[in-house]
Amino acid sequence: MAQLVVTYGVPSEPAAFDRHYSEIHVPLARAIPGLRRFETTRGPVLTPEGPSDVHMIATLHFDTLGDIAAAFASPEGQAAAADVPNFASGGASMLMFDTVEL
Repeated sequence: MAQLVVTYGVPSEPAAFDRHYSEIHVPLARAIPGLRRFETTRGPVLTPEGPSDVHMIATLHFDTLGDIAAAFASPEGQAAAADVPNFASGGASMLMFDTVEL
């Protein structure tokens, strides 16, 4: 399984971020072709030392890294990517990788 993990920094207006994310971004992301599973964190994102500078983490599951590339080349993937600047005032970082169960 391949995953795309998006970390969102703490936004200038957390309530506005949360509202936009749930009402606008989630439907865009769910429309991405090849998406198998979509998860986000709930509540604070912590480190072993305490609070972090991360507001939310989203994990999108696909079958392969190639499927992630195809998904984000699609019109639906492009729409989801284009929406990020509309709410992620704290920035966003994306990591893509294959996983193996141990």
